Amino acid sequence: MAIKSLHADWNELLKNEFNKAYFLQLSNFVSSAYLSKAVFPPRQQVFNAFNLCLPSVLKVVIIGQDPYHQAGQANGLSFSVSHGIRIPPSLKNIFKELEQDVEGFRSPASGNLEAWAKQGVLLLNTVLTVEDSKPGSHKDSGWLQFTDAVIRTISECKEHVAFMLWGNYAISKETLIDASKHLILKAAHPSPLARGAFFGSKHFSKANEYLQKTGQPKVNWLLT
Repeated sequence: MAIKSLHADWNELLKNEFNKAYFLQLSNFVSSAYLSKAVFPPRQQVFNAFNLCLPSVLKVVIIGQDPYHQAGQANGLSFSVSHGIRIPPSLKNIFKELEQDVEGFRSPASGNLEAWAKQGVLLLNTVLTVEDSKPGSHKDSGWLQFTDAVIRTISECKEHVAFMLWGNYAISKETLIDASKHLILKAAHPSPLARGAFFGSKHFSKANEYLQKTGQPKVNWLLT
């Protein structure tokens, strides 16, 4: 796994992680997995969430869990899929919520969320790789330690970031975030299988209100 594929700004911010024993083991594990198995997302997109959303513009973090584990789906951004791929159920529900929450939003034909990332939305999966058809297969590889460090570093080094935590797993990351410096929004997971309220949470408009209040540009959530 080539850290050189990670943008220099993130390399600088996270440099203390890269020499730790767990990360060296993680790097070896991931490199070996790509050589011997079908692993997603494509190797060049593992750090896509970071390279499309640099620290200087980051203002929203949406935390996911595992990359999609079927061929062609994962593109390195949480909840996002590549162009031409059928929109997964959780993302369909995210779009339904946006239709109710954000004026002018219409569900797009594509589930590719790169437009959000380029505006400063870090679409962060807590595990960045997965083996074909084996959800959770890389969760014990070291990625969780790395992405916990990412969340903690963002909390420490940035101010006024809106964190969207959907479902118990994402909400468990709340302890890594300084609530006195940032906005923490919590709701049920958008999956149709999840229990609790996701619809009506209005996280997207609440995030924009917070960004405006703290002197930052709003996110244009429209994808069409």
